Amino acid sequence: MKKTAKSVITLASMAAVLSFMSCGPKKAAKEEEKEVETLYAVSTYKTVAGNLDDYLEFGGDVASVSEVMVMPDQAGKITNVLVKVGDMVKKDQVIAYVNPLRVGVVYNDSPVKAPITGRITSLPVTVGSTVSQASSVAKVSRTDELEIRIAIAERFISRISNGQKATVTFDAYPSVVFGAKVFEVSPVLDTSTRTMSVKLRLNPPDSRVKVGMYGRVRLVTESIKNAIVLPASALITRDGKDYVFVISSPKSGKNAATVALRQVTKGISVDNKVEITKGLEADEEVVVKGQTLLNDGSKVNIVSSN
Repeated sequence: MKKTAKSVITLASMAAVLSFMSCGPKKAAKEEEKEVETLYAVSTYKTVAGNLDDYLEFGGDVASVSEVMVMPDQAGKITNVLVKVGDMVKKDQVIAYVNPLRVGVVYNDSPVKAPITGRITSLPVTVGSTVSQASSVAKVSRTDELEIRIAIAERFISRISNGQKATVTFDAYPSVVFGAKVFEVSPVLDTSTRTMSVKLRLNPPDSRVKVGMYGRVRLVTESIKNAIVLPASALITRDGKDYVFVISSPKSGKNAATVALRQVTKGISVDNKVEITKGLEADEEVVVKGQTLLNDGSKVNIVSSN
């Protein structure tokens, strides 16, 4: 009887031990699962208040503000040319001679004079050329005063006005950005092209720019000061509304944090950048890459920050 009791006690003890051993690891595993949280790798951007310029782009040619075609007083043959392209001439300076050379009549050479002071930019005649009174002997330009002429499509004319600032680049100087300003806006449109003529001047003038150059004009149509600007990739759209994920609080670990989903209102967009008019302040850190899988309160690992 004693032996049987001892056996029962021993079996009970072994069962208890086995039960404890089988339950212990499972319980620990479950607790460990609860402690493991998903961390999403993201890149962030710290907001700053800056300027954002909206603009229109056009192509235009550099021309002289003042240029005059030189016409002879008489028709005839060119007997002498006293200048070449690139020469500076003064007003009333003789640049060529024309002789009527009519049969049976002897004429003295008639001088062709420069009507303004400037530089010879075109000289289409040579000695022996026959010209009429409507023919151009030369073109004199004021190369110290240049303008850039562009044509604005009708749909953009409401955004153009005198005094607007612009930047211009040229193929000859691809890394240089020249400042310019609108000084003349045509009051009428060309009915054949439905465009409006606009002229700009370099501000300040630059001797590197030559007549005949082709410029790429970026005309600033709206300038916003102290704007909160984000990369456009930072915005996500849910239910037709715009949101961003903002780093709300640090978590244990150097780069780990918690994000908060925040609705924002956007303004103008320029070159993959967007103005935020409501919902963000300067010096806030916003997720710009890796946010597609995030939700409000998600844990993230910040792998890079700009």
